[in-house]
Amino acid sequence: MITTTQKIQNPLTDKNVAKQLGLLEEEFDRIVEILGRVPNFTELSMFSVMWSEHCSYKNSLYWLKQLPKEGKHLLAKAGEENAGLVDIGDNLACAFKIESHNHPSAIEPYQGAATGVGGINRDIFTMGARPIAQLNSLRFGNIADKKTQWLIKGVVKGIGDYGNAFGVPTVAGEVFFDESFSTNPLVNAMSVGIVEKNKTVRAISEGEGNPVFIVGSATGKDGIHGAAFASKDITKNSAEDLPAVQVGDPFQEKLLLEATLEIIETGAVVGMQDMGAAGITCSTSEMSAKGNHGMIVWLDKVPLRQPDMQPFEILLSESQERMLVVVKKGREEEVKKIFEKWDLNCVQIGVVTKEPILRYYFYDELVAEVPADALVVGGGAPVYIREYKEAEYYKLNKQFDIHQVPDIKDKEEF
Repeated sequence: MITTTQKIQNPLTDKNVAKQLGLLEEEFDRIVEILGRVPNFTELSMFSVMWSEHCSYKNSLYWLKQLPKEGKHLLAKAGEENAGLVDIGDNLACAFKIESHNHPSAIEPYQGAATGVGGINRDIFTMGARPIAQLNSLRFGNIADKKTQWLIKGVVKGIGDYGNAFGVPTVAGEVFFDESFSTNPLVNAMSVGIVEKNKTVRAISEGEGNPVFIVGSATGKDGIHGAAFASKDITKNSAEDLPAVQVGDPFQEKLLLEATLEIIETGAVVGMQDMGAAGITCSTSEMSAKGNHGMIVWLDKVPLRQPDMQPFEILLSESQERMLVVVKKGREEEVKKIFEKWDLNCVQIGVVTKEPILRYYFYDELVAEVPADALVVGGGAPVYIREYKEAEYYKLNKQFDIHQVPDIKDKEEF
């Protein structure tokens, strides 16, 4: 196991550091108010990713909440779990998730698109569902442009290669070209899975004393601050952010899928969540906030694939094919044996606490201490209602009445 001998770098911060991490001055003031003190660099880094648009939807949440989110066949409301869940009868449910990987695909189209597919697949099977189909919706700029052609080739190959290696077919997709997508293409990937209704798993952490495991791949430096990067504007210098793009391994994910579905069958799992954007920070905070519990996490126990990683790097890494699993106390060995059989890491890195506070240690040094709900949507994360105006094309669209279109009586005339 790779360890670190490097001295911990975790100084106190100020508004200048906050600005460099993509936070507003008033957001820094709010963080100081929440903590009752000035945050250190590790803590501020955690807030910067969790309060980014990519993770908190702080600029779009108001509008997202206007969309319908309830229905008699819904088994999970919008935003409630890792993915949507709909009752389809015969004691079966359909799990589905759409994820955008626009910014990563704009600078590294192959891995950007591939890891988007990997992420949504994990969101599906962490709920207990086996993925059966993938779909995509793509938007690019002028098709005659050389850069657009480069993006198309990389994105399409990334989606196809990951799905084929993982063993789930791409069954449908659509593509549209417009100049407005020349700088930043839209890459939306979707995964669909099937699960028995009584075998679903929640993304929750609860039960004081229950062990917390990290499972799957080792943790590296890829994707650090990736969530914050995904909330930036694309510029000519964005290629310098290439380390923010994750690298996927579909073969590793296939092993993770089978191991995950096997441990769910044991009944030993309390809750489980994919480590996507913001990595360990996201999964520990969101699961804890949902269960109104806390965690003690020992970052020095996280399996690493690069030496001398700082605490903030371990917390923010977006290395792919990893998940956080809370297990019923006393069932640890049972779970370890299953992941060992599939040749995957399964290491206890924490324990659930009753007090809803997240405490992260690195070789016995407390490097971050944050209220569990301070980082998440609906908790401390800010919500903004920005100035807006209705687009002219939308006004024209609303004038169209499909009922005024006459029926076709003679198909030959048509």
